[in-house]
Amino acid sequence: MSSTAVLKAEARLFGREPGANFWILAFPTLVLAILGSIPAFRATQDDLGGLRVIDLYVPVAVLLGMIVAGLQSLPPGITGYRERGILRRMSTTPVRPSALLSAHMGLHGAAAVLSALLALSVGRIAFDVALPRQPFGYVLALLLAVAAALAMGALISALARTSKAATAVGTAAFFPSMFCAGVYIPVQTMPDVLVRVVEFTPFGAAVQALNEAAAGDWPGWVHLGVLVGWTVLLTAGAARWFRWE
Repeated sequence: MSSTAVLKAEARLFGREPGANFWILAFPTLVLAILGSIPAFRATQDDLGGLRVIDLYVPVAVLLGMIVAGLQSLPPGITGYRERGILRRMSTTPVRPSALLSAHMGLHGAAAVLSALLALSVGRIAFDVALPRQPFGYVLALLLAVAAALAMGALISALARTSKAATAVGTAAFFPSMFCAGVYIPVQTMPDVLVRVVEFTPFGAAVQALNEAAAGDWPGWVHLGVLVGWTVLLTAGAARWFRWE
């Protein structure tokens, strides 16, 4: 079986998981639609620089899909394959286990990007949220955020010995990540001291970079650097501690 065949097989299996697909693809946009249905969230506010609350939540919805993909969906899948001995058995075939891992990460990354596009489209069509005015910077920040989310999931997969443990660790990281992304309260409304702390986390830096690109500015190099730094650090940790069996 070639790497392409592995990818096709895993894509079919991924498509048969309606629960995972809902939480990655539909849930962020559903949250956005619920928030957008609140009249006060569609009114401009002076303390937000003339923006509306719904304008601030589009980048949050964009990040929410990749947080779910990286922390909730990816780790149990990879850990379950190792737990059931699938990776060990693959190591005796011409197809390396890395092909299966690459397929999982590629599929989850693609789902996260698709979720982001869906949130942007609904925000634009349903709530007249402006599309990013710096599209190239936005795409760069988006891809770096996806890479950071997948790297975090890979590290959890490396450290957790069972799929149950991976789910528990992923859930423990899920809620702080949502806070840093601004799910509970937009980062722009946080106290300055808290903002300075949050923007050095992967998703805090990501939401700041996305907001800057949405406003028409190139994302700050500090925020992009934070994303790159976390991706490198998490990937190195995953490579160091990952076991095939």
